[in-house]
Amino acid sequence: MTAMSSDGMLSSGAGADEPGLAALVGRLIDDSRSVVSAEVTLYKAKAAERIAAYKSAIVFFAAAAILALAALVALLVGLIGALSTLVGPLGATGIVVGVVLVVAAILAMIGRGKLAAPDLAR
Repeated sequence: MTAMSSDGMLSSGAGADEPGLAALVGRLIDDSRSVVSAEVTLYKAKAAERIAAYKSAIVFFAAAAILALAALVALLVGLIGALSTLVGPLGATGIVVGVVLVVAAILAMIGRGKLAAPDLAR
């Protein structure tokens, strides 16, 4: 009879030092637990690395959004300044605010339409 010894070598014969089936199954279970634990640790490390990368990306996106909003405000102030020579400061402000509110309302209606339940009857 050929069996594997505890050091991984094949040995022949039925020696008294050969582990029994219960010991082999126990060792298999312990090894399986070790492998699963190592895999879980690996996936946790990968997830932590991705989360750190996403956090830094979110910071850059937030900074970009703030700068874009500041640029939009500057553009609107510039439009008010340019129109104020034609219709006065109050009229220019009213025109720019009115146009921006109309655009905002259109975007809101489009967004509301995207949130509506899809028609499954089609």
